[in-house]
Amino acid sequence: MKIFETHAHYDDDRFDEDRDELIQGMLHEAGSIDYIVNVGASRAGCEASLALAAEYDKVYAAIGFHPEDIVRLKESDILWLEDNIRNNEADNLKIVALGEIGLDYYYVSEDADVAAKEKALQREWFVRQMDVAYRTGMPVIIHSRDACQDTINILKETHGEQTGGIIHCYSYTKEAAREYLNMGFHIGIGGGLTFKNARKLVEAAEYIPMERIVLETDSPYMAPEPNRGKRNDSRNIIYVAEKLAQIKKMDVQEVIDITNENARRLFGLA
Repeated sequence: MKIFETHAHYDDDRFDEDRDELIQGMLHEAGSIDYIVNVGASRAGCEASLALAAEYDKVYAAIGFHPEDIVRLKESDILWLEDNIRNNEADNLKIVALGEIGLDYYYVSEDADVAAKEKALQREWFVRQMDVAYRTGMPVIIHSRDACQDTINILKETHGEQTGGIIHCYSYTKEAAREYLNMGFHIGIGGGLTFKNARKLVEAAEYIPMERIVLETDSPYMAPEPNRGKRNDSRNIIYVAEKLAQIKKMDVQEVIDITNENARRLFGLA
């Protein structure tokens, strides 16, 4: 099997000059990538993800609104989200997940009162989107930074154990991983695993069962070593697979095969 890329943003303008050439090359018979899930983060990003899924056979879409984008959200956006998911099969939209959604407290205001309001607004829209996922039976892709316990609490309150999905770009402890795994979630592991300061993530990766791990890049962000700081793309997943194989004391191809099967099963592409 080839690599299943579960989280990329090829709609990003950093790919404007070579997007088609890059995607065609990676997904070509001689390329290293099996499938790509292009993940929306804004209304425009979601629409672009649907367009990419329509253009390329092995590109699928996730649509949802990132916590950094919720200041622009309107009620009509939630209606649009649910309408597209409900029409997914009939219109062959190739939507496989609702995301990326969640909480990001990293950039909230230093003013405590303002920060409390910002966090509350994020939680509100996170809950609204989880409700859509529950009503439509769609797995979710969760973004969570500096918000571990609130993320866990909301997933428990909004039937996360029934929607399932991926905790994207995992950065928390193995103890937190246990909570997510107990709810049935998969853990998305990307370039951060290769960083020199990744001790906590390495410990979590040692603990998480292989059948619950999927591979991702978050392209164009989070390029792994030895390409850290450069524009990322799905070809770099091999470095993550190699590091994970080293941690798990497995063959690299076995890591690629298992994580591919995990993603296919989760997204209904098996």
